[in-house]
Amino acid sequence: MESGEQGGVVRKRRCSCAKDDFLPEESFQSWGNYVKALKETPARFVDRVVTRSSDMSELVEMKARSQNEMKKSLTWWDLMWFGMGAVIGAGIFVLTGLEAKEDAGPAVVLSYVVSGVSAMLSVFCYTEFAVEIPVAGGSFAYLRVELGDFMAFIAAGNILFEYAIGAAAVARSWTSYFATLCNHDANDFRIHAHHLSPNYSHLDPIAVSVIIMTCLIAIFSTKASSRLNYVASIVHILVILFIIIAGLTKADTKNYSDFVPHGPRGIFKASAVLFFAYVGFDAVSTMAEETKNPGRDIPIGLVGSMVVTSFLYCLLASTLCLMQNYKQIDKDAPFSVAFEAVGMGWAKYLVAAGALKGMTSVLLVGAVGQARYLTHIARTHMLPPWLAYVNEKTGTPVNATVVMMVATSVFALFSDLDILSKLLSISTLFIFMLVALALLVRRYYVSGVTTQANQLKFVSCLVMILGSSIGISVYWATTDDWIGYVILGPIWFASTFGIWFLVPQARTPKIWGVPLVPWLPSASIAINMFLLGSIDRASFERFAVWTGIILVYYFLFGLHASYDTAKETGDGAQWKTIEEGGKSNNNVKNSGSVGN
Repeated sequence: MESGEQGGVVRKRRCSCAKDDFLPEESFQSWGNYVKALKETPARFVDRVVTRSSDMSELVEMKARSQNEMKKSLTWWDLMWFGMGAVIGAGIFVLTGLEAKEDAGPAVVLSYVVSGVSAMLSVFCYTEFAVEIPVAGGSFAYLRVELGDFMAFIAAGNILFEYAIGAAAVARSWTSYFATLCNHDANDFRIHAHHLSPNYSHLDPIAVSVIIMTCLIAIFSTKASSRLNYVASIVHILVILFIIIAGLTKADTKNYSDFVPHGPRGIFKASAVLFFAYVGFDAVSTMAEETKNPGRDIPIGLVGSMVVTSFLYCLLASTLCLMQNYKQIDKDAPFSVAFEAVGMGWAKYLVAAGALKGMTSVLLVGAVGQARYLTHIARTHMLPPWLAYVNEKTGTPVNATVVMMVATSVFALFSDLDILSKLLSISTLFIFMLVALALLVRRYYVSGVTTQANQLKFVSCLVMILGSSIGISVYWATTDDWIGYVILGPIWFASTFGIWFLVPQARTPKIWGVPLVPWLPSASIAINMFLLGSIDRASFERFAVWTGIILVYYFLFGLHASYDTAKETGDGAQWKTIEEGGKSNNNVKNSGSVGN
């Protein structure tokens, strides 16, 4: 196996792309082995469902499988700008106009508040995990530790999907603003393939070119990416301040006369889509492995960037709707067209240029983050270990970056922004809900520490939190009545109170912890589920199709590869000891040292 080979041999095999770089496990060494593995699928699946990783395994053994260390070069200042660079992009510059015009009206600012609160709750959950487990795997690693291999894989597939379609949506928006800068319609720069479905018929080669450019920068150096993002983000913030100040000088309060044209449902429907505008901060958590002082830098970087971003979003949304009646807002380039409508046509070029810089930053940070997710997933062999390789010279995961670049380019070439944004929101809300759930498990359940009685109380309350949250979401999606909220709301409150009052915390964060546990993560679960209830059925059908595809891959390849790897390295025995109530903390530390 790789872990026992010399560095030079591994690098040679990486270049040759031999079979063992992709399927080195015992189950794939012959057709006989593979057939035997398929027959053992039920037993292997149960094994992967009931076992969990450990903090030390993720921190030591998984990192060692990349052959070379990622360079620790980032500070809280870098993470702050990475956070803003990752988030402020196509969401605010494109979807604000789309949702104001079609769903929320001027109340789109309230939609941003709702989405911002949901995102901030998730930021707190991510931050505690990133400080405690500072590895490139982000939420995949956190879920592996707390919810097990299978749930981590389901999340992993959607994480990769989230990043690919998110970057594709931003890249297509980049083309739209570039067209505005050139005084053209966005589709003038796209190729119309008449034989394809209308939603997939406008091919976008410019979007693909921008994706390739940013991925090449990400391959070269993380620190260089940080510096470029830093410069681009400063310019971007200056343009945003110009939009707010200049736009408010043209404000007309009459445009606010019909503030909530589509009622509360319109506000929350827009919130579910506008959550796209906050996506990206989770990429910062994947950079924990390259952060000099994770305990200090990650909380400042993650929370600080989200506070600034949320404030700017609300100001920008308010400014747009004060400048122009929501019915007249342009869906493709709302801010540029709004300035033209109020007699400041020259400003649209500045706005378009600033938007392009912002979206370039989003693509750059996304390229950095998505490759690190893919790298850590491949370290577990759920995906081919060839993707886990970190280049010795650049200290970056070159293989993973290139593969994600190709996948993102395919989405960007074919897919419409509206389809991409809704798909992204489903994947993201689902993952953020799982991370909040994992945080509750981390705090309240530790094998060998949590008694059976407390475990039963915790699981019962957790099931009621999930059940009531799902119930509220479904009720919101299917009826305008209010009786269900009177029943389900108190159930959520009582079950959260039950954890707080009846179940003692089994683990205390060593460095930085989420405040108001269990209330804050429980609220994160509820609001993420609620926003899912505002997304259309067609998007859920596409989401289900994707989940089905990754499950087919898992049962044919990922399950057997990760099972063989766990047994060969001793992970399986280590995890079962933890689950059976061994001396968890000591066992985890000792086994992690051995893995090193």
